[in-house]
Amino acid sequence: MRPSLPDPAVPTARRGGSTWGSLGALVGCHQVPLAHRHPSAATPGARTSCAQHPAAASGSGCIFHSLFIELEISAARGDPGGGGGGGAGERGRQAGAAARARHALGTLCAGRVTRMLHHGKHWRSMCKGLVLGTLLTSFMLLLYSYAIPPLQVSVTEIPVPSSCSSYSAPGKSPAVANSTGSPPGWSCLPKLNIMFMKTHKTASSTILNILFRFGEKHRLKFAFPNGRNDFYYPSYFERSQVQHYRPGACFNIICNHMRFHYEEVRKLLPSDATFVTVLRDPAYLFESSFHYFGRVIPLTWKLTGEDKLAEFLRDPWHYYDPNGFNAHYLQNLLFFDLGYDNNMNANSPLVEEHIQEIDRRFHLVMLLEYFDESLVLLKDLLCWQLEDVLYFKLNARKGSTISRLTPDLYEKATSWNLIDAKLYRYFNATFWRKVEAYGRERMAKDVAELQRENEKMKSICIDGGHPVDASAIQESSMQPWQPLGEKSILGYNLKKKINKKHQKLCRKMLTPEIQYLTDLGVNLWITKLWSYVRDFLKW
Repeated sequence: MRPSLPDPAVPTARRGGSTWGSLGALVGCHQVPLAHRHPSAATPGARTSCAQHPAAASGSGCIFHSLFIELEISAARGDPGGGGGGGAGERGRQAGAAARARHALGTLCAGRVTRMLHHGKHWRSMCKGLVLGTLLTSFMLLLYSYAIPPLQVSVTEIPVPSSCSSYSAPGKSPAVANSTGSPPGWSCLPKLNIMFMKTHKTASSTILNILFRFGEKHRLKFAFPNGRNDFYYPSYFERSQVQHYRPGACFNIICNHMRFHYEEVRKLLPSDATFVTVLRDPAYLFESSFHYFGRVIPLTWKLTGEDKLAEFLRDPWHYYDPNGFNAHYLQNLLFFDLGYDNNMNANSPLVEEHIQEIDRRFHLVMLLEYFDESLVLLKDLLCWQLEDVLYFKLNARKGSTISRLTPDLYEKATSWNLIDAKLYRYFNATFWRKVEAYGRERMAKDVAELQRENEKMKSICIDGGHPVDASAIQESSMQPWQPLGEKSILGYNLKKKINKKHQKLCRKMLTPEIQYLTDLGVNLWITKLWSYVRDFLKW
């Protein structure tokens, strides 16, 4: 229906209904179509309409509505059809009507304010609902950002310039003697270009700390994720996920969690980059992953009993769905992290082909079970110094949360993760061939030296010399990231008095991953938002 236009028969200066109608709108009263305002309109019809209005029962302005109709009709009757005058008596009657209308307006407004005060609790409920709705919306958006890979905008690829293959970072170290793995008198340059494929639950956070310290010390350029502490895992890695990425950009170190995509990673690093990763016995990795990620894997929620791990391994296919949310944490996680299908047939020839491909691409595959030996090999491979690979064990779990696998459960877990078992057996063999080439006696000597230096740093840096529960950590900057719903990850307290020579190194060695990334200038808004939501909900 078209909106009503002003009646040309009623002069603007005398059209009292327009003014009063506007006031009525301000206090919530309903205006009548202009046809009902005209002298030809039946006044009782307007009143009947008002009485039928739902507001009439509650007294929310319907009487006021009728008064305005009366006033408008009265004003219209006093109009000589577009003439201008009107007698003094007529004007007096209109003034009286206006006074009565003003009195009604004041009475109505006072009544409405009183009712608003009486209904204040409704406003409070609305505010609470708005706040809760905002929090829930933010939470859902956060879950969406974790579950769904970011939209990738297609960009025209610029060929990587030749300077990337001969990239030299500022602050390059001079040649140093590599006493651990090279002949006497031999010197080499520390390698600065490194790809560390960070696998899950393999002490990879400890290795990450080593890389952060080395890169910061030599002012190297990191390829960091944007918005969170991983490259939108479990999606495949893409170059566009790198913070401040530009086509053709070249970096020294890339080391955050990702689902490996060799071709994409390769284009970010110089041609002489060293590729390194770390594996763990699949049975123990499965146990650790099951407990750490269990609360974010819906497939495990229906498990009953005190030992859910044993219940799952009793009949895995009863609970497991390859397409389930976060199901990759429950089978062949290493193979998945390295970019392959973790649900393929373990007896497929493709499994062996992929393992051979990993061997061709990675210069060193370390083993968690032989962590110190692995670091000695890493130090030798990269021509680093002993100080560069000193470490404290980060993200260690409390003993009370560690499930002791019985021999039977160990066999079941190994069988369930058969692809990872084949991967581990292959690189366990290559690892010991490297140790043999390095020399077992030299390896034992260098491992002992590394352990002595680590113990020395513990006595210098760590209050009490050992890790503590999260509740006992004094500095928030030393609080490690905890799994959902529990605080099972241990941390450290920094000694109050540390000699000036070791102050900086001690703090760096003890800084957890999230805080170190922040110190290095990484944008972690998604990770931090998730942390605030967890704290608010006490998760």
